[in-house]
Amino acid sequence: MRVYIGYDKREHEAARVARKTLMETSNVEPEFLERDALIARGLLHRPTDYRGSGTYDLISNAACSTDFSISRFLVPILCQSGFALFTDCDVVFLRDVRKLFDLADPQYAVQVVKHNYVPTSDTKMDNQPQAKYSRKGWSSVILWNCDHPANQRLSLHDINSRPGLYLHQFKWLHDNEIGDLPSRWNWLIGEQPKPQSPAIAHMTLGGPWLEGWEPHEHDEIWLNAAK
Repeated sequence: MRVYIGYDKREHEAARVARKTLMETSNVEPEFLERDALIARGLLHRPTDYRGSGTYDLISNAACSTDFSISRFLVPILCQSGFALFTDCDVVFLRDVRKLFDLADPQYAVQVVKHNYVPTSDTKMDNQPQAKYSRKGWSSVILWNCDHPANQRLSLHDINSRPGLYLHQFKWLHDNEIGDLPSRWNWLIGEQPKPQSPAIAHMTLGGPWLEGWEPHEHDEIWLNAAK
C-alpha cells in the first residue's frame, strides 16, 4: 500500500501534519512528491516561469497554486503496479486509509470523490488564484489503479506537455473508467457541509499554518493534529 502526498515548501507544516496523521491512523509512511527531486530525476520538465509568489505554467498559461499541481499525475509511473493513493498536502487523515484501499475496484483506472461545486471565493491559501472548472477538486484525492490499461494512455510526454485542465479533468479516461468514492474521503472544509464520519478532512482554502490566517470553522481539526 503506497501513499503519495504532494509537497510544497510554502506548506511544509501542512505536509508535516498530513504525514503525522497518516502515520497515526494507518501506520503508513507516505512518499512526498517534491518538485525539485522529480525534475532532477528527469520526470518533470514542463516549461515554467516564476510570477508573483509562485510557479507559472507556460503550457497552461496559468499559475500553479502548488508545486504539486502536475506531479500527482506521475503516480502510476512512480508506483508501476497495484493501487496507490495520492492526496494534497493540506489534509488531515481521520480514519485508517486501509479502509479506503478496501474500496479499490479493478474495473476503474482511478477512483475519486466526484465533487460538484463551484468555489465560493476567487482566492485560496495565501492569496493564490482559485481556478473554477468542471470536476473541480476531483484530483485532490485520487485512488490510482496503476495496472489499469487506460492509464497507459497517460505518458510521461503527456504529463509534461498537456495543459493542466486536461490532466485535472482526467481527459485521457472515459467517464466509465472513473469510479466514485464516498464523500467522507475528501471533505472540502469551508466548501461543503461536514459529512457523517469524515475520513479525510481537506482544508482546500488554507489553514492555520499560513501566515495571517484568520480563524475559520473546523480549524481545530488541524490545530489538534498539529500538537
